[in-house]
Amino acid sequence: MELFSYAIPVAGAALAVFLAGFGSSIGIGIAGQAADGVLSEDPDKFGSLLILVALPGTQGIYGLLGGFLVIFKLGLLGGTPAELNLVQSWQIFFAALPVGFAGWISGIHQGKVCAAGVAMAAKRPETLMKGVIYGAMVETYAIFGLIATILLLQGIKI
Repeated sequence: MELFSYAIPVAGAALAVFLAGFGSSIGIGIAGQAADGVLSEDPDKFGSLLILVALPGTQGIYGLLGGFLVIFKLGLLGGTPAELNLVQSWQIFFAALPVGFAGWISGIHQGKVCAAGVAMAAKRPETLMKGVIYGAMVETYAIFGLIATILLLQGIKI
């Protein structure tokens, strides 16, 4: 298969990275805005609020991992490029999408949950971990998207 034929699976890898990163950046922005408001009144809460702000960033990491898994599957980093037919190219493209879409949507919603956790911790600092737990519940679905991508990629025979 010609090198240009890798466009379909590489586009899938790029979407996984882009969509999950997009969700993470929005989620961090939402939580960060809430934390900045609290920090303007009480700068000593920075360390405790950092985990709530950083939590939506994990979706971007999962998307990056999904993109790397596609690139490794294709043998484009230091290996012999895989021989793909058109069906396999599309299979890899679609296998990359669960982590991208799950990361996109859950990253945004995790940011909203974490922003609420920031507000909760601002009024009652002892409730911080409850906010983290709620944020982690949203994280579960990003992990499911990553697992789906991994399993789908493993099932594609090249």
